Amino acid sequence: MDVQQINEQLASLSAAERLKWMSAQFPEGMVFSTSLGQEDQVITHLIARQSLPIQLFTLDTGRLFQETYDLLDKTIARYKVRIQAFFPQAAAVEQLLTEKGPNSFYESVENRKECCFIRKVEPLNRALKGARVWVTGLRADQSENRANLPFAEWDAAHQLIKIHPLLDWSYDQLLDFIKQENIPYNSLHDKGFLSIGCAPCTRAVEPGEDIRAGRWWWEASKKECGLHQETSIKLN
Repeated sequence: MDVQQINEQLASLSAAERLKWMSAQFPEGMVFSTSLGQEDQVITHLIARQSLPIQLFTLDTGRLFQETYDLLDKTIARYKVRIQAFFPQAAAVEQLLTEKGPNSFYESVENRKECCFIRKVEPLNRALKGARVWVTGLRADQSENRANLPFAEWDAAHQLIKIHPLLDWSYDQLLDFIKQENIPYNSLHDKGFLSIGCAPCTRAVEPGEDIRAGRWWWEASKKECGLHQETSIKLN
């Protein structure tokens, strides 16, 4: 079955059914990267409640909010799941801080992307090694970059299939489901933090602002860290 056929199949299913169907097609080698955001908490809930053979992992950049660590603890306790943590290479972080200091990412987009690469992209590459399917929490209305994503795509950079089971969910639908199922979520969401990343690079969002306006707010880039940008072959 090719990616086009998978995309067409997923489009006709619910989010829970998408995960279950893909697990049946790929009983081994299916992984889910959770940043513990609201979307990812929903996916963790759907995986755990269906006891699906999907491996969960998270990227600990070393600069996360304490509230994020608290949520990780609550999630493991609630769902009794194993979430493997991947850290950045110590030598790379040491060199970055020694040469440029702890806050170089504020100085230029290039510096910020360098920090993101060391703390997120390189660990992700290790986490995805050997995987066949990568599950993400991307939604179409999160940003302009994600508006035209398909449910399934071939990720040429990592040589695997990438799927987005919540792609067609609205933000209101997401919040309703979290409330309905009493899914644990980051307490920062109640303080205006709609998209949560590293502590120095995330602020609360003002009323009327874009959902990702609080990420790297000091720059006018496309608000991506490199985990989901320019890596996949999209389907029309």
